[in-house]
Amino acid sequence: MNGQGLGLADPERENALLVGIIEAISAGPELGPLAANVARLIVEATATDVCFVHVLDDTGRSLTLAGATPPFDQEVGRIRLPLGKGVTGWVASHQQPVVIVEHKETDPRYCYFPQLRGQDYTSMASVPMASRPGGLVGVLNVHTRVRREFTDRDVRLLTSIGSLVAGTIHQARLHRQLAARERAHERFTEQVIAAQEAERRRLAADIHDGIAQRLFSLRFHLDAAASALTEAPDFAAEQLVHARQLTHLTLEEARAAINGLRPPVLDDLGLADSLASLARSIASVEVIVDVDECRLPEHVEIALYRIAQEALQNVVKHAQANQARLELRCNGKEATLRVTDDGRGFDVDAVSPGYMADGGYGMSSMAERAELMGGRLEVLSGPGRGTTVIATVPVR
Repeated sequence: MNGQGLGLADPERENALLVGIIEAISAGPELGPLAANVARLIVEATATDVCFVHVLDDTGRSLTLAGATPPFDQEVGRIRLPLGKGVTGWVASHQQPVVIVEHKETDPRYCYFPQLRGQDYTSMASVPMASRPGGLVGVLNVHTRVRREFTDRDVRLLTSIGSLVAGTIHQARLHRQLAARERAHERFTEQVIAAQEAERRRLAADIHDGIAQRLFSLRFHLDAAASALTEAPDFAAEQLVHARQLTHLTLEEARAAINGLRPPVLDDLGLADSLASLARSIASVEVIVDVDECRLPEHVEIALYRIAQEALQNVVKHAQANQARLELRCNGKEATLRVTDDGRGFDVDAVSPGYMADGGYGMSSMAERAELMGGRLEVLSGPGRGTTVIATVPVR
């Protein structure tokens, strides 16, 4: 049995579908309900059997099933398709529609995904969901059990629906990113205040327990030396030796306290050489350094240095790695810091945001530093595959 595509020969039925789509969009920007309603409306109004709405994730590397008609609505959020793989991945990569009337398994772009049960459906039409300001946001697919001839008009209609949905998804994504940035800013402000208080307590304790005690001892030895200059010159000389040693130790502790407040190597060496110096300070792991000479604003240099510092500390504490690689690239528009290790890795999807695989706090502070610079932090890892931390910040 053959059929004619979407079965919308009547313009009124086509207009009714578009009106329904617009009403679904107007109901709210929440992605889940929007994608589910769009899929349902398309199947109800057309001669198709199932509809999938795949949305590009924030990394731009894969598509997630965001909405589907039964029985695939149970798979929403569970199915991820790599960009470029299968018909859907090809449509996303090339941003061109694809129509397959039959024998799709012979199409070189086709890839069988068991969860989608492609063997149950004969014909399909797949179109990119893209809007002019936001670009590609996903892919819209319809499938039929019996053979269907999808026309150019059908493809144009599906593409128009995809564009309408794409604009809303793009706005929703911007809203979500703005809300996330505001929450990150609030969290960072709280953490800054807490960190300031903790740093004050730490410095007060360091000065009291270290520098102040040594200065007190130094005064004692100098007073003893002054009293013994005429009567016991050998004892006076001994006290002066102790005083010199205490002076050296006090200076070292003062330098350490200053280094804790701001890395002075940034002033002395610049970011590239400071990162190289930081890598050399890691004794337990071999760190290969490959950095560009970048002239960046002071606050950006500090943020990138601190992110590198935290990332390398995580390598030492958690990764059980033999080797790490520290890279910095600048292209005039943005700076990218990358720290890669060959350690044990972890399942990023299974770990709560802001925590390492063994529950140690680590990632959120780096992410917040990057976000406050208007940038982003990406973590790539997997059990037994090492970990890569990528911080990208704009350079204005």
